[in-house]
Amino acid sequence: MKKTYKIDVDCANCANKMETAANNTDGVKNATVNFMTLKMIVEFEEGCDHKNVMKQVLKNCKKVEDDCEIFI
Repeated sequence: MKKTYKIDVDCANCANKMETAANNTDGVKNATVNFMTLKMIVEFEEGCDHKNVMKQVLKNCKKVEDDCEIFI
């Protein structure tokens, strides 16, 4: 399953950090962050609870960029 989320991030480098953090989260098959459109597209692993995975993605993103936001 793929879902698109609106994000709030200040720069392209920060978006890149968010993408890396999201891709390193259990349950995420692939994540892409587009700084220009301020969107994150997440493809989830089969059978996972995407809401819980996104809570962990947000937590991991906040570790690398504390002022970022993902609108879940």
